Amino acid sequence: MSLEKQFDATFAAKLALREKQIQQNYRPVIGVHKWFARRPGTLFRNLLLAEFDEAGNSEGSFLRSHRFEGVIADPFMGGGTPLIEANRLGFHVVGTDINPMAYWIVRQEIGPLDDDAFSMAAAEVVTATEVKIGDLYKTACLECGDLAEVKYFLWVKQQECPACGMLNDLFPGYLLAEATRHPKHVLVCSDCFSLVELDHQPSAEAPAVCPQCGGYVRKEGFARRNKMMCRGCRQEFRYPALDATVPEHRMWAIEYHCSRCKPHHKGRFFKSPDEEDREREHRAVAVLKELERTNGISIPGDEIPMGDETKRLHRWGYQQYRDMFGARQLLGLGLLLQRIRRVSDASVRHALLTVFSDFLRYQNMLCRYDTYALKCQDIFAVHGFPVGLVQCENNLLGIPGVGSGSFRHFVEKYRRAKAYCVKPFEKRRVGKSNRAVHITGESIEAEPITQLPTGAHRQAALVCAPATGITLPPSSLDGVFTDPPYFDNVQYAELMDFCYVWLRKGLRAEFPQFSPESTQSTRDLTGNKTLKRGLEHFTQGLSEIFAHYAEALKPGAPFVFTYHHNKIEAYAPLVVALLDARLLCTAVLPAPGEMEASLHISGTGSSVLDSVFVSRVMDVDDAPGVHTTEEFEKLLYENLHAVTKGGVKVSLGDARCLFSGHIARLSVGRLRKDWDPQEPLARRLENAVSELSTLSEHYGATDTTTRLVHLVKTDERDQLKLFGQGETAGAASI
Repeated sequence: MSLEKQFDATFAAKLALREKQIQQNYRPVIGVHKWFARRPGTLFRNLLLAEFDEAGNSEGSFLRSHRFEGVIADPFMGGGTPLIEANRLGFHVVGTDINPMAYWIVRQEIGPLDDDAFSMAAAEVVTATEVKIGDLYKTACLECGDLAEVKYFLWVKQQECPACGMLNDLFPGYLLAEATRHPKHVLVCSDCFSLVELDHQPSAEAPAVCPQCGGYVRKEGFARRNKMMCRGCRQEFRYPALDATVPEHRMWAIEYHCSRCKPHHKGRFFKSPDEEDREREHRAVAVLKELERTNGISIPGDEIPMGDETKRLHRWGYQQYRDMFGARQLLGLGLLLQRIRRVSDASVRHALLTVFSDFLRYQNMLCRYDTYALKCQDIFAVHGFPVGLVQCENNLLGIPGVGSGSFRHFVEKYRRAKAYCVKPFEKRRVGKSNRAVHITGESIEAEPITQLPTGAHRQAALVCAPATGITLPPSSLDGVFTDPPYFDNVQYAELMDFCYVWLRKGLRAEFPQFSPESTQSTRDLTGNKTLKRGLEHFTQGLSEIFAHYAEALKPGAPFVFTYHHNKIEAYAPLVVALLDARLLCTAVLPAPGEMEASLHISGTGSSVLDSVFVSRVMDVDDAPGVHTTEEFEKLLYENLHAVTKGGVKVSLGDARCLFSGHIARLSVGRLRKDWDPQEPLARRLENAVSELSTLSEHYGATDTTTRLVHLVKTDERDQLKLFGQGETAGAASI
């Protein structure tokens, strides 16, 4: 069992941490399209090498070209990371996912593309669209008076006071830009709304005086904790209103770029919108209305389904996906999509549609402006639909070489992704810098098929269906490597519908996978309170899928998956699924899956580590029992120490994740002998929860993890003395 013995957790941790800092620099292929919670590609390359290469996942093996034979499957392919890494190493791959967006993304990642044809078509599409909407992204430069390119329009939500009817700006704060990437702090006056540049940030206690109106300038806004005091009658009211409709917005600032003035201008260009800026917005509204009236443009009118994430949108009055866009955005997006659909080359058209779908996350009225970095922030910077009070409208087509998040920028990102597929590389640390090491002989590409791969050349069977919907003969798989849903951590379908309703307009005539109106399905395996999908639903789905794929494994082949969750009961479905599939958990390995600075986990106490479960179909009766407390603590310590040497600053959340993973492993071993997969699901789940709770209490979850986190941060001589070791251990072999 190579993986259990050969996996070097320290080496894998070093690479995974570096990759997660700027993942697109290490794995540009992810630039094809956004997917959520992608695990590091370097992690799965390490896992595959540890299993299939005699040298394990050593640096020499990692930086060498490989041509393995066999078939690797991923029943939850999502963004495709395990499949891409397996394909690159020479394997045939089988991937399934119930979400059509996942199917499409992996299809585009693995499929070939003519870069010249793509670049030419993209340029033609941009030019044709710019003729129609280019003027809507112009503004007069305050310094030279010439027309300049708008980078961002800044908007603020407004709500009517229920007492006097006055329309109030819901400013949570009046700071536009910090004096970091601009010479001064930029704020908006709360009285006259002119922009003021200052050397310091004024506060409510020490406000500055506005040079335009003499009013007060302060950083803090009046909209706080869903309450606002009316600027007219001084009555307090709540936002959003209980009967909220689509929010009103007011344009209050513009960041632009003047190529004529830039050489002698310090910092960024900011201005308050003038009458011509407002007239351009009114013109966009009028043109959009006329084109829709005459059927000259097609905008998705899909309703937003209720769910755990989308209920926030409903609370704010967003009922249709189109409500999340401004008029200028809808006009530009509609015209751009219309032009892309006319591209005759199918593969190029599909690539441009994918770019269009991906860049939507920077082209909507839920995007925010980063006052520090001075740029537009992706709607999915967190894994949800955060509804802020201040919005950032990005330049749709973009300014060459300036800004980010536009169609032009995403075209280039797609090109880099596909170039990497042709000539993949790894990064090697040399001193303080990273150097690209091209792995000659490897590539990411496969012939798409619908049945189990059998050809001499690499093939990819990608299926948009439940994982059990593909026929897998016995002994047909050399391994399963996957990153399944972590119960209720990410609502993939709810989030992906945002892109799907647009992409569907360009694909449903060609691909039956895009016939459904939504990516959401009753068979989704994410827990969802709104849709009443709980642990039983999640467990039943995992059990069926694990069993289906375990039956197709060759003798001794591995079934490997990553997992983390803050709650011990969320591991019960794993225990049930492994036992139902006759899979014995032979190891739990530590590996970074996130980075601490990720917005969606920052400050939550969540783990940056995953527990990597290694399992195999085994009929032996000598399954692992309960370790002594000393043995268990030593094992967990070795895991934490290994990733610490790899650069992980372990936290309590990390220790609890690994603790829970090992408790789940031991629970499988303890329950294995008397397990009956025919018992009612509720009973099986109850047994798993009970065993997890018993073992968790036995090993003292809180005390043990707290003590071990402290221990890995103390002097190494004390660590050796405590465990009676001659030298510190690397990755634990279980």
